[in-house]
Amino acid sequence: MNDQILPTESQSYWRATEDFPMFPEIRENVETDILIVGAGLTGITAAYLLSKSGKSVMVLEGSRILKGTTGFTTAKVTAQHGPIYQKLTSIFGEEKARLYYDANTEAKNFIEETAKELGIKCDFEKVDAYIYADTKEGVQTVRKEMDAYNKLGIEGATLTTNTGLPYDVMESLKLENQGQFHPLKYATGLMNKAIENGVQFFEKSRAKTISKNIVEMMNGHKIRAKKILVCSHFPFNDGNGLYFSRMSPERSYALAAPAESNYPKGIYINVEKPTRSVRTALGKDGKRYLILGGEGHVTGRYEGDMMDNYDALAAFGREKFNIKQFTNRWSAQDLVTLDQVPYVGIMTSGLPDVLVATGYAKWGMTNSTVAAQIMADNVMEKENRYAELYNPIRSKMKKEDIASFAKYNAAVAKELVKGKTEKIDVLFKDLQLGTGDIVKLDGKKVGAFKDVTGEIYLVKPVCTHMGCDVVFNNAETSWDCPCHGSRYTFKGDVIEGPAFEPLEKIENIE
Repeated sequence: MNDQILPTESQSYWRATEDFPMFPEIRENVETDILIVGAGLTGITAAYLLSKSGKSVMVLEGSRILKGTTGFTTAKVTAQHGPIYQKLTSIFGEEKARLYYDANTEAKNFIEETAKELGIKCDFEKVDAYIYADTKEGVQTVRKEMDAYNKLGIEGATLTTNTGLPYDVMESLKLENQGQFHPLKYATGLMNKAIENGVQFFEKSRAKTISKNIVEMMNGHKIRAKKILVCSHFPFNDGNGLYFSRMSPERSYALAAPAESNYPKGIYINVEKPTRSVRTALGKDGKRYLILGGEGHVTGRYEGDMMDNYDALAAFGREKFNIKQFTNRWSAQDLVTLDQVPYVGIMTSGLPDVLVATGYAKWGMTNSTVAAQIMADNVMEKENRYAELYNPIRSKMKKEDIASFAKYNAAVAKELVKGKTEKIDVLFKDLQLGTGDIVKLDGKKVGAFKDVTGEIYLVKPVCTHMGCDVVFNNAETSWDCPCHGSRYTFKGDVIEGPAFEPLEKIENIE
């Protein structure tokens, strides 16, 4: 493929089309009623909800505000999360499967109504959502999902082959009156209102540990809070909940390009692999942009060049939408729980004042809103009818959970052994400009990255979480852990947890 049709740098379409304020770093010991760790859509929505409570609220972000998954999504506002309801009905039964639909529908309505109420110009549009199939097996999946909709009493759904896409599908399930928006414009609007109501935001302030009601920062300062909300994507503090063993970290990819005049008017995702997600967005220039997503895999576990994922999406865009040039490429990390339902609520029974929200399984726009509402209600001692469904301390592992748990952790064990025994074939002297790899240097195994100017960055290629060997991701110039999904910059600084300590930097090789 002609590499020139893809941008050389990874940059989210959403981050490229929105400006962000800057906030101070925590530089002292402080106290607050409510401490929220993580300033993505979950943390910001919770901050907005709690800003009206009369309590003091503080929000910490380890990096920059809204630099995490919220800014790297495809931003669909829908209760149609792929063919999920047949799975949920099988695992939880019809009553709880319907609760999941209700929770996410209410979240969709909350986003639309709140944007309208606060005057947030976030390009919210009502659109129909489609899951579609282009194989016989996929058709059966779509029709089973329609059966699940009927059992659950989900209205506004129809089977159709008329999708508005510029290519034929064998079957699709349309769900009316869903939505799409610009996630960062919406989150920024919520944040501004929270600040107006007295919430304090801090960035470049990474939390390290929790001891009872005290959060210790990486810089040594401590924050005491009556309630602590962990909204840091992967929980920075496990609290002995073994969250790293109960969620699979997955990466997916996205491209943006100017859309033709007959662009599709809905939001779409197929039911087969590889995933193909389609939507449009209104650009700053008033033009429509097509956003394509897909090509998911477990973080750090891709046999081949990571850029292959972008190339495959680009080929799809060329073939189906006649795209000649892409303006943006980016990737995201998502966490998938054993049973597909996020973990939201009390982190562990031993930490009743610490709440967690994680594991949105690539459907974070509505699930983050559900999570924020559950946590805010917990803080305000209000009942929430979705709290039991999302409870992280699920009372009993279902057989599906046990199978998922065993499969995932067996794969982790395999990766741990593989990294320690795999032969290193690349010599340091052979490393090309702009590339990274595990190399042999003076007989030692080293993680090396050589930038386009020839400057070298060396790290010990061992994840600081549990000791798995990391791999280099050349598409994002990062070091990724294939065991539990921790990610680091090419310099070794933490991007994604569960790790919170950087990779060991190597200054000299003796």
